[in-house]
Amino acid sequence: MATMQDVARLAQVSVSTVSYVLTGARPISQATRDKVLAAMAELDYQPNAMARGLASRRSRIVGLLLPMDERGLGATETAFVTGAAAGASAAGYHLVLAPIGVGDRDELRRLASQRMFDGALLMEVQLRDPRVDVLRELDVPLVLIGRTADTTDLSYVDIDFDRTVAEAVGHLVDLGHRRIVYVNHSAGTIAEGYGPALRTRDAFTAAMAAHGLEPLMIPAEDSAAGGRTALATALRQAPDLTAILAMNESAVFGLLGELHRRGLRVPDDVSVISMVTSPQVAELATPALTAMNSPGTALGRIAIETLLRHVDGGHREIHQQLLPCALQVRGSSGPPRTAGTAYPGAGGRQRPGPGSRAARRSAATARRP
Repeated sequence: MATMQDVARLAQVSVSTVSYVLTGARPISQATRDKVLAAMAELDYQPNAMARGLASRRSRIVGLLLPMDERGLGATETAFVTGAAAGASAAGYHLVLAPIGVGDRDELRRLASQRMFDGALLMEVQLRDPRVDVLRELDVPLVLIGRTADTTDLSYVDIDFDRTVAEAVGHLVDLGHRRIVYVNHSAGTIAEGYGPALRTRDAFTAAMAAHGLEPLMIPAEDSAAGGRTALATALRQAPDLTAILAMNESAVFGLLGELHRRGLRVPDDVSVISMVTSPQVAELATPALTAMNSPGTALGRIAIETLLRHVDGGHREIHQQLLPCALQVRGSSGPPRTAGTAYPGAGGRQRPGPGSRAARRSAATARRP
C-alpha cells in the first residue's frame, strides 16, 4: 500500500507539499499540484482521513455518544443511528459510535481533549447530563438527540412527547376506554432523570386529566420479565383496566405474553399501544402492535445536519426541533368489551360470556396454584 512518502518521492516534492495538496492548508502552484495528483493516481494512493485533517485540525469524524448495556441496540434505536450515519456519510464525514454514558466523564474528557472527533451527538439524554458540561468546557460542537432540563444555547432534536402521548390517549378514549394504564421505563431510570421517561410520565398525567380520567403509571424494568411484573402490578392496582399504553419495547413483549397466560385477549379484553416504536418492532407482535411510530431516522438525519453546520462553518445558530410520533393503528387496539358479567374480584370489570374462549382461559388461570 502506497504511503505519502512514496507519493513525495515519485512527484519529487517534499512530504509536507503532499500534505498541503491534500489539506489545502497552504497555497500550492498548479504545476506542483498536478505532479502530486498524478503520482497519487499512479500509485493508487488512498489518503488517510486522519492524515488529511492534521493541518486543518479536523478528523472528519463525529462521535455519537450512546450508552450501551447488555441489551444492545434494538430496531428503534438503530433508526436514529442509521439516520445520523447516512447524513454524515453524505457530507464526507464518518460517524463513530462511542458507548459513553453520563458516568463516563473522564473518558469523554480524554477523547474530546485529544480532538478525536470534530463534534458530538448525544443520545439517551438525561435532564441534567454532565456530558454536556464536559463538551461545552472543551468547546466541542454538540447536538442533542433529546433534551436537558435547561436547553439555553443548546441545539437539539427530540420527540414531541406531549403531542405523542396526547394522541395515543386520545385514540384509546375515542375507542371508549376509560381505565388506561401507562407502563414506563424502570423506577431507576426515572430517578436518574432520563428525559423521555419523565416527559412521558408528565404528558400522560396531563392527557388523562384533559379527559377527566385518573392516571396510573407503572414503572417496568427493560426486559420481558419486567413487562410480566408490570402487568401483574397493573392488574392489582387497576383490575378494571381496559387499555395499556407502553413506552418500553423490551417489556412490552413480556406484557403481551402475560396477558395471554392469564387468558386475556388483545384487543378484545385489553388494548395495547406501544409508543416510540419502529414499524419493524411493532410487526413482531401477535397481533401486530398499534404504535406511535418513532421518527428516529428523520431525527438522526436532522441532528447530524445541524451538528455539521456547527462544525464546518463555525455556524452556532441554535436549532431546536420537536417531531411527534405518528399513530399507526394495527391489531392491538379496539373498543373495550361492554357486555357480559364482571370478572370475579375485578372491581366490576366486564368479561365475555361463560362459554367463550377468554372465559375458559380466565377460569383455568384462576385454578392454577
